[in-house]
Amino acid sequence: MSVQVLAAEMAEVELKDVPCKQLTPESPLTTKADDKGIVESEPKAVVTSATTPTMEPMVKTGDPSPGFLTPNTKMPQASAMKRTDPQQNGGEAFVNRDGTVAEAPRLKKIQFADQKQEFNKRPTKIGRRSLSRSISQSSTDSYGSAASYTDSSDDETSPRDKQQKNSKGNGDFCIKNIKQADFGRREIEIAEQEMPALMALRKRAQGEKPLAGAKVVGCTHITAQTAVLMETLSALGAQCRWAACNIYSTQNEVAAALAEGGFSVFAWKGESEDDFWWCIDRCVNLEGWQPNMILDDGGDLTHWIYKKYPNMFKKIKGIVEESVTGVHRLYQLSKAGKLCVPAMNVNDSVTKQKFDNLYCCRESILDGLKRTTDVMFGGKQVVVCGYGEVGKGCCAALKAMGSIVYVTEIDPICALQACMDGFRLVKLNEVIRQVDIVITCTGNKNVVVREFLDRMKNGCIVCNMGHSNTEIDVASLRTPELTWERVRSQVDHVIWPDGKRIVLLAEGRLLNLSCSTVPTFVLSITATTQALALIELYNAPEGRYKQDVYLLPKKMDEYVASLHLPTFDAHLTELSDEQAKYLGLNKNGPFKPNYYRY
Repeated sequence: MSVQVLAAEMAEVELKDVPCKQLTPESPLTTKADDKGIVESEPKAVVTSATTPTMEPMVKTGDPSPGFLTPNTKMPQASAMKRTDPQQNGGEAFVNRDGTVAEAPRLKKIQFADQKQEFNKRPTKIGRRSLSRSISQSSTDSYGSAASYTDSSDDETSPRDKQQKNSKGNGDFCIKNIKQADFGRREIEIAEQEMPALMALRKRAQGEKPLAGAKVVGCTHITAQTAVLMETLSALGAQCRWAACNIYSTQNEVAAALAEGGFSVFAWKGESEDDFWWCIDRCVNLEGWQPNMILDDGGDLTHWIYKKYPNMFKKIKGIVEESVTGVHRLYQLSKAGKLCVPAMNVNDSVTKQKFDNLYCCRESILDGLKRTTDVMFGGKQVVVCGYGEVGKGCCAALKAMGSIVYVTEIDPICALQACMDGFRLVKLNEVIRQVDIVITCTGNKNVVVREFLDRMKNGCIVCNMGHSNTEIDVASLRTPELTWERVRSQVDHVIWPDGKRIVLLAEGRLLNLSCSTVPTFVLSITATTQALALIELYNAPEGRYKQDVYLLPKKMDEYVASLHLPTFDAHLTELSDEQAKYLGLNKNGPFKPNYYRY
């Protein structure tokens, strides 16, 4: 009998005696993997004769169940029909024409070991949070976000109530969990690779120990990048004690790594206001330890020592401040004649203004908004309050993503820059009803008050990119008629009685450091500037700096920039003697006067 005749006879076989099984959501699609990481995949069709074609069942248009065959359906049939036996855990078999059952050939596909491990994982401990809660929060549990190993199952015991010691028996610290030190160390090692200037400074000056005898008390964001700075200061001879300048920006695992390394660190993510000041006081108030240098971000540490420990404040040799808010406080003290120590204004240095404020915020604003809200920027109407360096960076990023950007500004020069850059200058009350996102970048207070918050559209996102948490009047939202609903870490719905809600990020605190990350390379520039400013103030001969606020010398700005150029394989052009004489410059710099605006 020819093959064609055999195939024709087989096509006439009715399937009413062959049980058919409809796939349901519970039907197993694969069988269990064997010990070698192989998963069996159910074959769609099996042909036992090389010359017998396999055909798909024909379905009429409008058939509500195209994948299900009724008992009287006829179809072309190969020499055997496959079925799934539920008694064999989804095992596959063939029903021959004579009614006997034979085991199906097993088709296998390779599954990589890491995939097998991933899919075999099962949550074993979730603590107080549900599985969905812990998953939704995983991207924002720490400032380090994806790099964070903060355990969501940690209990809610305050670190102030814990007695912790590092492997050497030292307990002069207060952090979330010392057991996270290994994870924090890995993050610090990654940061070191993106901080070439700071590592070069550590290598060059380590033998000289220019900070020998310096006792530095610091209050900054405690991140992997700050850890590299602290370890550099220690390598240069300084003793360091540190607290956090922001209650949400601390990387718990990095704080643990620093504590394990012998640093006195008092900070954890999610501090209360009371915890915040307690940590600063613990950092400062140690019997027998008198700080002589302050490294501050925001002025809170300087203010605390000035108010509570005036005698300690008088013995300080120098202050280094890197924020708009902190510098403003220093100028106020200086104007009132109450600043009894020299201070260095790092915030207005070129390397801080042009790199940290502009380029850093240009990248981190999008990162912070995406991680917290998953918002799409294209077509969104955004108002950015303030067009300084931070505002410029935010506007440039949002415009590049297709957003419609409005700018508010009090300074006519910055306002003209915004107009020339293609942004529409408005007053906030003119657009507050229509915008989708409100971003503050002024460093001022009460920029977005309750009146504006009441008029916002449903779903409007409100956040702050300035240092201080005073720009958004969050206190006015804590009233009985408004409901606060926590969505995820650092994301709150504030709901009005009529059902309108706004999305408030980080409770009005700094968005990028509270909710996402910032580029390490840019922070290398700022950290190197801070380190050089400390070295300059600490080693300056008596009389060079009086009791006032100073800008970083231009030569030092240029030196910081030059340390970062080798990363880009960049080559500076050198002036000839004739050219230097023509311009009236030293061949080695500084190349611009102090009044020059880059």
